[in-house]
Amino acid sequence: MGYQLIEHIEVGAGGVSSIEFTGIPQDGVDLVLMLSLRGDTNPDMRFNNDSSANYSYTLMRGFGSGITNDAAGAQNRIYLTALSNNQSTTTANTFSNVKIYISNYASSVAKSVSIDGVTENNATSAVATISAESWNNSSSITSIRVFTNPINEFSTASLYKITAD
Repeated sequence: MGYQLIEHIEVGAGGVSSIEFTGIPQDGVDLVLMLSLRGDTNPDMRFNNDSSANYSYTLMRGFGSGITNDAAGAQNRIYLTALSNNQSTTTANTFSNVKIYISNYASSVAKSVSIDGVTENNATSAVATISAESWNNSSSITSIRVFTNPINEFSTASLYKITAD
């Protein structure tokens, strides 16, 4: 199995409200999305612009001062909000870093998503999160949209497909 870059996006001056990958090739096994984000609100994600209640999650977050966990079904987005995006209140010029693994993205069954993310901050308010999520839809994933407002300049997103060879 190998990683093959589909697209890399770097946010320019002024920031953006979303990062979107469209026309995702259907010849891979799985997808990996790597994010390095900074913004003033926490991000979320949708597949194929689906805003129906087809998403669910289970997560655990670790703080400098403790841990929390949460779970919910019938959500209208992938719950990247749990990652506590680096915001203007965190250490300057630091970014949240997230790895999102999407299994069987081109199949006609529900999609399993695992997320591992951290904020960077020189304080006890830094957060590490792991979550297991799903998208209960039989469509293959042809687009991914990460959205918050804003996503600051120098944030990056890289989408890879995992190939069988």
